[in-house]
Amino acid sequence: MLPIGIAISHVYRLLVIRLNILSLKIPTQLIFITIFIFLKAVLFSLIALLLLKLLGLRLAGLSFVDVTQYVMNFSVVFCLWNVIYFGFQYFQNYKRSEINALRYLAANRETELNSLKAQLNPHFIFNCMNSIRALIDENPIKAKEAVTRLSNILRNTLVIDKNKEIQLKEEINLVKDYLDLEKIRYEERLSYEFKISTEALTCTIPPFIMQSQVENAIKHGISKLPGNGIINIEAVKVNDKLKITVSNTGKLNTKKPITGVGFENSAQRLKLLYGSSAAIAISEVSDLVVVDIIIPIK
Repeated sequence: MLPIGIAISHVYRLLVIRLNILSLKIPTQLIFITIFIFLKAVLFSLIALLLLKLLGLRLAGLSFVDVTQYVMNFSVVFCLWNVIYFGFQYFQNYKRSEINALRYLAANRETELNSLKAQLNPHFIFNCMNSIRALIDENPIKAKEAVTRLSNILRNTLVIDKNKEIQLKEEINLVKDYLDLEKIRYEERLSYEFKISTEALTCTIPPFIMQSQVENAIKHGISKLPGNGIINIEAVKVNDKLKITVSNTGKLNTKKPITGVGFENSAQRLKLLYGSSAAIAISEVSDLVVVDIIIPIK
């Protein structure tokens, strides 16, 4: 009898797939399932009774109530089969939908990250070109030197821009090139210092996350000072986090909200990549504008 039950269930499964019942609304599915359970139970009962008759067993004493009892019993069996089958299908569809949703979310985040990163590049190049433009009339020799440094920066930028994350030491090389370029323009008005712990060098960070804050330090800090200014760049591991600090001589403008490309862009990228595990904050401490960046270490 077991092979007969398996055969009926298999035919039923093919029918469910053919009619695409799983794509129907739940109430409609339940109606179809109930009808099919009853039909399968009736069919199985008739085949079972026919086999018993062919085997020579007497069925004369079998009443309508007995047949109904057979049908009801087999209906319970087929109902359990449906619960298992459809439960498994619903679970598979749920997992599939969840995976598709995660893929869609990841694609959206990837697109947004690329958009944010693309937003930084023209901003960065524009600042570099402005520095060179200011030197052309003032000091052509230094302007030529600045163009050479800019070509080095662009070469490094093309390599870095392909990655979602880079090692801290790669970002530091880019920042040094940029600061050297700006130093040609500002001369003794700009000095900088790096304090990077050795263990932090291989930690991964989003590209331009540090460099954009250095840009802001020059644009909103150093460029507005009549005298000398300094930019301090520090990075250290704190437990399972990397802490990057970019500070510069200057005052924080508390009246104007922080909406600059560099800061807002960094905040959005950190949120997309790490969620609440990362953070960026700006403050003023002893005549220094300080930007602290916290990134989880992978």
